[in-house]
Amino acid sequence: MTRHTPSRHPSPGARRRGRPRLAWAAAMLLGAVSVTGCGQDPRPERPAAVTEFNENGVTVRLSVADWNASAGTLVATFTPDEAGFHLYSTTLPPQGVEGVGRPTGVRPAGTVTAAGRLTVDAPVRNITVPGVRSALPVYPDGPVTATLPIRATSAGEAQVLISYASCSSTAGCTIPVADRAVALHTSGDSLSFGSG
Repeated sequence: MTRHTPSRHPSPGARRRGRPRLAWAAAMLLGAVSVTGCGQDPRPERPAAVTEFNENGVTVRLSVADWNASAGTLVATFTPDEAGFHLYSTTLPPQGVEGVGRPTGVRPAGTVTAAGRLTVDAPVRNITVPGVRSALPVYPDGPVTATLPIRATSAGEAQVLISYASCSSTAGCTIPVADRAVALHTSGDSLSFGSG
């Protein structure tokens, strides 16, 4: 009885039947790559505009995130230089309470305007200080970040006006900063700190 040993090579017919499957799989893979490529945004992502300054015991870092179609989010982080200092709430009256404290403020001017409400990432708590009958609304000691949606009304020069005061229950208060101007420049769909 003769035993039949299977051939190690496929028959010509089997090879022909395998080619359409291979071609079909390659076409599907190429199609998937093409579709994926079409969905990608060809524009490179622009880095956020950033600047900072230090005045009267507080470092203020400003950045503009998600700037697109002449709109984005202004982010201002206020960091007291020394531990134990807090900033006053944005809701404090402009001249403070009984002359004590100044509100934390972030206000655009010029070719940039607010497109929403200023929000802060810290809760407000009320404290009392000697010589003041009313409670003062403050943020907890340490850094505070405020965010504000903004938009450009036209190309040109703009400013962000920054106000704040920091205070410690044991070491006293720093001199308030009122409407400290930081220059912005808008041109087309771009924005940068500093004048153009």
